[in-house]
Amino acid sequence: MAEHITVEKMQQMLCNKELSMRERFRGMSTLRDIGGKEAIDSLLTCLDDPSALLKHEAVFCIGQIQDPYAIPYLINVLEDTSQEPIVRHEAAEALGAIGSKEVLNILEKYRFDPVIEIAETCQLALARINWLNTNKHIQVENPYKSVDPAPASDDDNVESLKSTLLDESLPLFDRYRAMFALRNKTSEESVLALAEGMKASSILLRHELAFILGQMRNKAGDALGRKADDTIVTVLTDALKNSTESSVVRHECATALGEMDKNDCMQVLKEYLHDEEAVVSESCQLSLDMYAQSLLSK
Repeated sequence: MAEHITVEKMQQMLCNKELSMRERFRGMSTLRDIGGKEAIDSLLTCLDDPSALLKHEAVFCIGQIQDPYAIPYLINVLEDTSQEPIVRHEAAEALGAIGSKEVLNILEKYRFDPVIEIAETCQLALARINWLNTNKHIQVENPYKSVDPAPASDDDNVESLKSTLLDESLPLFDRYRAMFALRNKTSEESVLALAEGMKASSILLRHELAFILGQMRNKAGDALGRKADDTIVTVLTDALKNSTESSVVRHECATALGEMDKNDCMQVLKEYLHDEEAVVSESCQLSLDMYAQSLLSK
């Protein structure tokens, strides 16, 4: 009963447009942690919200719960071309995260979608599900506890992993595996290798790199070292400031910069508070709100 009350309370928080995005995101995070059908139903209630950022995060949380119950709802989102590409992409990624073979046909249908981020996400999700079904005996360690679009490679050599990450001729799935292996090493050397990947041609790869650089900074903090820290800030800032960069990447950079806990990063985010891309401006606002809240709690 107590859990039901919590789900109901979090749903009310999530759907309350008068609350800040930070508070609504907190409701989503709690629902993700609770899991189960009721939590998924609550997360689904915001799919008609005007904010693509909010809808994208709700779908991400549903994928992290990994409950097959969500599959038909996620398929509906993927097939709904009135939804923003960033939301449809997240639905395809969530289907891959759940990992059920029953979605292979729908992912095949959209693996050549005209929106390249959606096409590449479906290709990755297909590769992940096929890998899971042929490698059931393999347990891949993930110190970040997230459900990733690809399992980390078992290669332990940074230079080899970097070479794979940067090789445009390789399947995206192989490059993602190298990327997550580099992330899991959580070292200055691996950060510098990942930063090189921000020059890749794939929008999807660049967006994931921005996400995991934020993950690394959030987990390791100053332990990464000054050079790695400066490198993360530089590549994320450069991408955010690049008006020709995809909003999918720029939004992820704004979110990751919010993990930095640095005044200079906050100044950059303030510059883009009114960016013409709503998902970018909202990401900047969310990061600034999170930073302000962290100062209050110190």
